[in-house]
Amino acid sequence: MKLLSFNVNGLRAAIRKDLWSSLKKINPDIFCLQETKAKAEQVPPDLNSPTDYHSYFHSALRPGYSGTATYSRPKPQEIINGLKIKRFDQEGRVLITKYPQFTLINTYFPHTGRALERLDYKLDFCRTFYHFLKRSLAQKEKIICCGDLNIAHHEIDLARPHDNLKNAGFLPQERAWMDRFLALGLIDSFRHFYPQKPDQYTWWSQRTNARPRNIGWRIDYFLLSANLLPHLKKAFILPQVLGSDHCPVGIDLNL
Repeated sequence: MKLLSFNVNGLRAAIRKDLWSSLKKINPDIFCLQETKAKAEQVPPDLNSPTDYHSYFHSALRPGYSGTATYSRPKPQEIINGLKIKRFDQEGRVLITKYPQFTLINTYFPHTGRALERLDYKLDFCRTFYHFLKRSLAQKEKIICCGDLNIAHHEIDLARPHDNLKNAGFLPQERAWMDRFLALGLIDSFRHFYPQKPDQYTWWSQRTNARPRNIGWRIDYFLLSANLLPHLKKAFILPQVLGSDHCPVGIDLNL
């Protein structure tokens, strides 16, 4: 089973940039999208759309903002929108689909803001998400958490760590939450296979034309509970897939 996660930075714009053709080549069984900026009814019908998938949206109340969507060939047993906390759910940041083999959490963490104006909101989201994960793991659920976490965990996860020590996405407070998530028993699937591999990024600033120079950040993840580790066969990043300021990340599972 191949799972994919992709911050598309606007689903309608990504479709115009040939998103469906790119995904067809990758052929995931399930793919999770973040920053969709659209409700399901706003996504234009297209002859090349993935009609063999069930689709589920958790959209923000604010038009053209945030949002998550999950496309899945196997039909989930249960779909849950959000964490049941209004201030987070109204931004469409968490979409949960449950299958017999695992629970998949598609998430789009808040951005702290260039002036750090949303830092408190983001840290509150991290705290709430942590306790949700802790409860789920205590029940022995098999958890897959994927998406744009808007946090580069270690210095190896961004091109210029020393220039960004006080910048959003690499603040000590943010990185400490990544430590806490992993301390619960979650595993960073990419670093499981490539613990010291440098220059592996999933987001590049469009303002500075950073992508051709690979001046990027790794802020998109697949985190797995330890009880799924025996089934994890591969983790990958696909920087060659264009159409967003992010690129897709994925895993292969043998279930």
